[in-house]
Amino acid sequence: MIDMKKANMAFSQYVKPYDITNEKISLKIKHTFRTVEVARLIANDLKLAKEQALLAELISLLHDIGRFEQIRRYDTFRDIDSIDHADLGVEILFKEGKIREFIETSQYDDIIYKAVKNHNKFKIEEGLNSDELLQAQIVRDADKTDIFAVFVEDIEQNRNVLYNYEEMAKQKVSTGIMEKFERYEQANRNEFNREIDSYINIIAFIFDYNYITGLKVIQENNYIERTMKPICICQDTKEQMEKIIQIANTYIKQRIEKRM
Repeated sequence: MIDMKKANMAFSQYVKPYDITNEKISLKIKHTFRTVEVARLIANDLKLAKEQALLAELISLLHDIGRFEQIRRYDTFRDIDSIDHADLGVEILFKEGKIREFIETSQYDDIIYKAVKNHNKFKIEEGLNSDELLQAQIVRDADKTDIFAVFVEDIEQNRNVLYNYEEMAKQKVSTGIMEKFERYEQANRNEFNREIDSYINIIAFIFDYNYITGLKVIQENNYIERTMKPICICQDTKEQMEKIIQIANTYIKQRIEKRM
């Protein structure tokens, strides 16, 4: 049986040595717990059995475990400038044996390993069995959904920890990135030419959702407009940014209506 009370206590103990006054650390702690909440919503919508639902919550609790050490070592969230945080996470959990602090049984280890490792990849690796794929899909959707909440908080509380939005508002999205967005596609990070490209690719997360639960959360909280607001201020780029908002909202509406 998965004991989430014990797992939450173990998580609190794990992050205790890190500097919680560091905005990056505190941001990731809050992100983790909100991701668990979204995973719970998805599990409920899918009507999963209790153990499957608890496993989804546990995986979401663990999905960013590598972030804290990444921040301590490199003081950045950017994997491209440091280390793949999901790969670091599974190393901490399984190579260093931290997983047993969160769950006593090893029966779910393969599922947890593959879900955590795949949560940030461009695509889920092939060859996963049905249980592994289900959990990988849930944590990816839950993580992406709360990433929107993270950006909204960064913007609306004027923290600017994640981006310099004022400078980014002056940039125009590269042609290739814009074309992919118009086709409802994500771009790979090696295609980015400037900072705005990576930001718009976060909006493009919506095109990779497996379930509509997270898309409903985005729609209900008006996350697209709130995420785009600080980069819709420059007259030279405003038209392009408004087009991105329209495309994103249309896509979300169509996905939700198709499943209703």
